[in-house]
Amino acid sequence: MSETTLDDRGRLTLPKELRERYGDRYRIVELHDGIKLIPIADDPLDALRAEFSGVEKSAEELREGARDAALDEAGR
Repeated sequence: MSETTLDDRGRLTLPKELRERYGDRYRIVELHDGIKLIPIADDPLDALRAEFSGVEKSAEELREGARDAALDEAGR
């Protein structure tokens, strides 16, 4: 774990090791007890393709499954 402070202009500098590991762009998410920095991939579409490369169902099959699960949960 590392520590950093804001400068006079409100800027936060991340340690080099973290920038090299996670990149230079982040989404800031406000939580009830603090904030979270979520790295944004250089190419978000490539990141999505990599994340779902092992999924063997089509988008329509996934949509159908989600719809059925929602209806079941609602007490179809």
